[in-house]
Parts: sequence; structure tokens; C-alpha cells
Amino acid sequence: MSRAYKFHNPEGLYFISFATVGWIDVFTRRIYKEILIESIEYCQKNKGLGLYAWCIMSNHVHMIVKAKDGFVLPDIVRDFKKYTSKKIIKAIEDNIQESRKEWMIAIFKNAGEYNSNNKEYQFWQQHNKPIEIYSAAVISQKVDYIHYNPVEEGIVESPQQYLYSSARDFNEEKGLLKLERL
Repeated sequence: MSRAYKFHNPEGLYFISFATVGWIDVFTRRIYKEILIESIEYCQKNKGLGLYAWCIMSNHVHMIVKAKDGFVLPDIVRDFKKYTSKKIIKAIEDNIQESRKEWMIAIFKNAGEYNSNNKEYQFWQQHNKPIEIYSAAVISQKVDYIHYNPVEEGIVESPQQYLYSSARDFNEEKGLLKLERL
């Protein structure tokens, strides 16, 4: 892993992104997005995750995050990805209405076979691409990038229309997750 893709400052505010293996569009189904929402909430309440902005797209997630005092951000992200990968794969396997089940599970299984960090499946790509945010201008740029992702993809016309994003919170509406103040 290159030096650019590591958490260097334990107290830092970071923009992170992580994607499904093969960029599979798993999060087109609400059930799988809800697993991510519940897991983020758990990490906020129990693992010291400070969440400042976020968006769940069809095959990747963007967040601006920071570890609260006494917690370590790489550990939080590692645990989040480990838990959600198991939970989502199980949900896919158990979903009788999932028409893409065999195809997705085969890809996750194949990816897992080629990565010694996994026992059976790999759901998330290994990297998180953490970028430390060091100025107000960079914060603004990253928040806009996160919130305009669904607009750029043609999912919605304005950021606050997208339910699975913090854009609603930035526009005085109630979002799905509690945010820390920037």
C-alpha cells in the first residue's frame, strides 16, 4: 500500500472512500444500504466514529470522518468494513428476491480466494483512500464532492433530494445519521 493511502495523523479529519470489489452495484437495494446506516450508527455510538459528511452510492461510500478521543480511525474503519461485509453477504444469500445473488456471491468468493486476509469472501476493496483534510477550502471541496455524487450520477437533481447522504443535514433538513459539526 502506498504512503499516500494511510492514516498518518491520529487526530486528523479524513475524507475516505471505499468500494465493493469489482465495483458491483450492491447498494441499489434499500436493505443493503440500511445495513450500512445501522453500522455507521453503531460505530458512532460505540466505536468513537465522528461523522461529518457521508454518501452511499450504488457501489461505494464516501465519508468525512475523525476518531474521537481514545479511539483509532483505522481500527474503526477496519471493524466497520469487516462487519458490514459479513452482514451484507449474509443478507444477499438470504434474500429470496435477489436476482443477482449467485453472480455477486461468486465474485465475492473469487476475490476472497485471492486475498489471504479473508477466510472465504471479500466484499470491500482493500483500500480506503484516506485523504487528510487540512483546510476549510478542502473541507468545502470534499463536502461538495460527496453531496453532488448522486447529482452527477443522474439519480437526483439536487443533493438534498438524495436520502442516503448528509446533504439534507447541510440544508436544515433531518438526515438519516447524526453529524458532528465542522
